[in-house]
Amino acid sequence: MIRLAIISVALGVSVMILAVMIVTGFKNQITQKVACFAAHIRINGFESNGSLEEIPISSQQNFLPDIKSLKGVQHVQAYAHKAGILKTATEFEGVVLKGTAADYDFNFLREHLVEGRIPNVKSSAPSLDVLVSANLSNKLNLKNGDSFLVYFLEKEKKIRKFRICGIYKTGLSEEFDNIYLFCDMRVIQKLNNWTPNQVAGFEIFTDDFQQADQINSEIYNITGYQFNSKTIREIYPQIFSWLELQNINVAIIIALMILVAGINMISTLLIIILENTLPIGILKALGAGNKSIRYIFLQVGFYIILRGLFWGNVIGLGICWLQSSFQLIKLPQESYYVSSVPVNFSITGLILINLLALVICLIMLILPSGLIGRISPAKVLQFN
Repeated sequence: MIRLAIISVALGVSVMILAVMIVTGFKNQITQKVACFAAHIRINGFESNGSLEEIPISSQQNFLPDIKSLKGVQHVQAYAHKAGILKTATEFEGVVLKGTAADYDFNFLREHLVEGRIPNVKSSAPSLDVLVSANLSNKLNLKNGDSFLVYFLEKEKKIRKFRICGIYKTGLSEEFDNIYLFCDMRVIQKLNNWTPNQVAGFEIFTDDFQQADQINSEIYNITGYQFNSKTIREIYPQIFSWLELQNINVAIIIALMILVAGINMISTLLIIILENTLPIGILKALGAGNKSIRYIFLQVGFYIILRGLFWGNVIGLGICWLQSSFQLIKLPQESYYVSSVPVNFSITGLILINLLALVICLIMLILPSGLIGRISPAKVLQFN
């Protein structure tokens, strides 16, 4: 029974560790991918009102040094968007070009390059190279190095010929990969008849996304009344509402695992007490109080829980390490936005899981230990 109790606690803890680390890993992966397209915080003029036909602002803003010096701000970069229709010889598709300048952070896109290279936005002349998603290239039968036309339907129709310099794949197909192309900012400035110092706004990356709301409040106060700042939670609420729903799944799994482990601990302690009625009777006859005897059995329960926690952590962390190192469990990226089960090693989450399991299991052991007070030493010694 003791071995079964240890196994029960170990399996429960390992499942809780896997649930928390996989869900937090999944949320972190999706957040990083969304941030590639919109950063953690975005600043633009109030007049833009979320439209792709953006109102330009100056790239030389007085508040930029103050924002860069804020604690938690990692990187600030300019951006611009331009909607158009991509046309090949046989197909066409609505797309959004995202303008990138010399200050743009391409690290995330480099990690998700399928082939080719990043556009050279630091050249002396505007580059017509673009970065296209694998989904879009497959859909339109385009390869790296191919050229295509993009039509911009405005008061006067404009056409630009672009060349694919690289192909990326983030897995966020419907929301981003099927829409976004990355190009030189100067091309969009020229299409919009902007000056070289005009951009649509600024994107800000933070050291910790959990602090984005707090940093955004400070930025909102710094920028002034004519500018608006939003976090990606506010820009894409549907994605983050869906991610928050995953916390409900984790809470249910943790509650079920603790309940199962706790019931097994209660059963085990009841059996141990019933098997040791004679020693309990003898101890009572010798003058031992109910409290001291209950304390002995609670120590036994505590020992079982600790062993279960130890092996549960070994199993849970071991599986997480194997998955993180070798990506053993694959996922269809089209459905889950990631190609394998993601894992996030959280020390805080690990400590909370162990403390929660330990405290709740100990509390649940108080009930069966109360049976000791009902054991009569006279009856026990009489029948034994």
